Amino acid sequence: MKALPPLTALRSFEAVARLGGITRAAGELHVTHSAISQQIRLLEEQLGVTLFMREGRGLRLTEEGRFYALQIRSGLAELSEATRLVQARPREGDLAVAVLPSFGSQWLLPRLHRFQALYPRYRVSIRASLDILDLRQGLVDVGIRIGQGDWEGLQQQKLFDDELLMVAAPAFNGGRLPQTPQQVMAGPLIRSVESWQPWCQLAGIEEPGEAWLWINDSNLILEMVRQGQGITLERRSLVQRDLEAGRLVQLTGIVAPYPYPCWLVWPPRESSRYKQEIFADWLQQEVADYLAGLRRGAE
Repeated sequence: MKALPPLTALRSFEAVARLGGITRAAGELHVTHSAISQQIRLLEEQLGVTLFMREGRGLRLTEEGRFYALQIRSGLAELSEATRLVQARPREGDLAVAVLPSFGSQWLLPRLHRFQALYPRYRVSIRASLDILDLRQGLVDVGIRIGQGDWEGLQQQKLFDDELLMVAAPAFNGGRLPQTPQQVMAGPLIRSVESWQPWCQLAGIEEPGEAWLWINDSNLILEMVRQGQGITLERRSLVQRDLEAGRLVQLTGIVAPYPYPCWLVWPPRESSRYKQEIFADWLQQEVADYLAGLRRGAE
């Protein structure tokens, strides 16, 4: 490979081209004016190309300089991103877990202390994320996702099927809680963008087109409902602890299947295999205990 120009010279050139002058580039890079000038001269000598035209005390990019600046800017951005990604990858003693914010706060975090007690050698990092990209790039060891289980390039293991139920705070409406689906629909309803059709179909009513409040995050919805400000339809995995603690109550006995199961997913990576396996084993036991508790509660 032909020798590349020094990175210092390339950074100096890109800064001058972007900022329009040596003084500003020197300020951004925290070096002297003369240091920037020297790097530009060295770069032009190595390339055998004039990058700037000197006009009085200023500089103007040549056509070659303008073309080169665009390419170097793109290349430096890729180098910066590559550096960020490699530094963000979990180390041997780390366990990085990507999880949806709502599932993380309502289901995983209350149980996580048991994993830490079993495996204290690992530094656990929870990354709240709606994106699967961190998993594909190897920035996390495992992830918990909701969907159909068809994530390309990732291994996956089904955890459980969820269900939908209507909930409110015990003190909602002065304690005079709705008893029928029709009374529930009288609201006030707090909704996300998810469909209520499965529950409404079982209840024999039309899905409401209006709501008192629309929120795109289940954590915020549940907080509003706990405060007694409305009624919502939510996944059991997110409300079960509140139901058991008496912070929420179920309205009507209607329960509808949620169409998207919960999955454990992970990138196939030999260096992470052991910690992926122990986390998967631990999580499967937690899921088994959770489902067994639901069955006991239904008896």
